[in-house]
Amino acid sequence: MKKLLLAGMLLSFLHSYAQDTAHRYFLARTIGRLPFLEYGLGDDRLGGAKMGFLDSNVVLKIVDSTDAKYKVQLSKFHTAYIDKPNVERLADRKAHPYYLTNAWKVYGDDKYDYVSVSLDEKLPYRSLQQINPSRIVVDVFGATSNTNWITQLKTTREIKNAWYEQTEDDVFRVFIELKHPQHWGHTIYYDTIGRRLVVRVKRQPAVPNIKKLRIAIDAGHGGANSGASGLTSNVLEKEYTLKFAKELQATLKKAGINNIFMTRTKDTTLDMPERIMMLRQYDPHILISIHLNSSGVDTVQGTSTYYRYIGFRPLSMAVLNQMMSLGLKEYGNVGNFNFSLSGPTDYPNCLVEVAFLSNVADEKKILKPAFQKAVAKKIYLGITDWLKTLK
Repeated sequence: MKKLLLAGMLLSFLHSYAQDTAHRYFLARTIGRLPFLEYGLGDDRLGGAKMGFLDSNVVLKIVDSTDAKYKVQLSKFHTAYIDKPNVERLADRKAHPYYLTNAWKVYGDDKYDYVSVSLDEKLPYRSLQQINPSRIVVDVFGATSNTNWITQLKTTREIKNAWYEQTEDDVFRVFIELKHPQHWGHTIYYDTIGRRLVVRVKRQPAVPNIKKLRIAIDAGHGGANSGASGLTSNVLEKEYTLKFAKELQATLKKAGINNIFMTRTKDTTLDMPERIMMLRQYDPHILISIHLNSSGVDTVQGTSTYYRYIGFRPLSMAVLNQMMSLGLKEYGNVGNFNFSLSGPTDYPNCLVEVAFLSNVADEKKILKPAFQKAVAKKIYLGITDWLKTLK
């Protein structure tokens, strides 16, 4: 009798605990400038490992908390983290047991191609680039398919095929196959009316001529953020990234390129969200970001280029190949780089770490105006080499 009583008490406790655990969450929506998800609580000098940016008003299920971040339950088997200032609690609102997808549409206008998927709620998502074949893959967390109908119009120019897979009960995966090998960028957002998730796909220019491109140049650091300093000269990185950026601007103008955007042209303080929002408004075909490297070991030297997404690697490789012809040592081509300006998927981007201010030989080169002009020319030639490979 006692055993039965104890067993009943244990079952009652477990049932109550399960109910309590199930209600230990709240719903929130994304707010602020460029909210983004992180995979975990790991950190480096550039922040945590970013899963990707989210649109505003995306509904998140918050299940736990640290000092600075909330833990998000994306789906049954997937979690992420988000900075607390980037969410706002939705009072007296509970999650539905499931959310369904609805009608699809694949179409184009005079500038872009689009894939839109109607959903029951503005759910979180992440995107990936794939190559060989070139595809955009978007995971919508918490969504379950409710239709196979995908209306496709002949107005598309870059999208070759679009389909989906229900990879898990509550993870809906969208595939967008591209006509060209090169990724030119994509943007994900929810439209202003309803709950349609839109993937806007940038087309390859009809004539990939550098003179017809919109090129953005970012001079790293600036204002209150001085960056590294010279080993013997004590010059500041922010001053010399601007010199290199202006030389690149002059080189491009001389080559007949008129559409050039500079994130800064003087010593001014700009945080990363400000730069990204400026770039979104300009909508460049490519971005070149210029920095100078530094190490705690003064024998480390060389030039390097960086990218975040595999579809943007070819540009960074072409620029590195040209930079190597300056007689600099190779520090490498670095992928999956957690730099904020490498984060946007909207356009191919390349971070150039010209050389090391912390190395005597590299520092001497950096200080010379002739070297600054030569670097600008090599970056320009790297872009043109990359364009020549396009089909």
